[in-house]
Amino acid sequence: MTITGGCLCGAVRYEIDAAPLAIRTCWCTDCQKFAAGNATVNVVFPADAVRLEGGLTDYASTADSGNTMHRGFCPICGTPVTTGSEARPHLLGIRGGTLDNPALARPEITIWTRSAPSWAVIDPDIPREETQPALPGPPKA
Repeated sequence: MTITGGCLCGAVRYEIDAAPLAIRTCWCTDCQKFAAGNATVNVVFPADAVRLEGGLTDYASTADSGNTMHRGFCPICGTPVTTGSEARPHLLGIRGGTLDNPALARPEITIWTRSAPSWAVIDPDIPREETQPALPGPPKA
């Protein structure tokens, strides 16, 4: 199964030859800014399974978790495409809205709910965490 997607203008495209490891809706304060006041939907894959075409501009910052995050966006249209943590270089998050088939981005958990605004709509039928839960560790050698 190959998963495909890209940015709004088409300058950035990707192919992924792996199933998602996690699909999360995130309400951390940084994600709210990236999503113009809403949560982000992040589909996490093994980093080595993602093939990107076209250049991304990187924005590095320290997240609420304390991790250094790198967020990749299209330098032409500004679409946020990737997210990744220096603490987990073996993983790469793809923004759910960039998938050619957005049905693949059905969240399994909502994270950083303690940062969500009072008006946030959070699906009561999926698990939630107040902060950052664990993600899969690096592959065993």
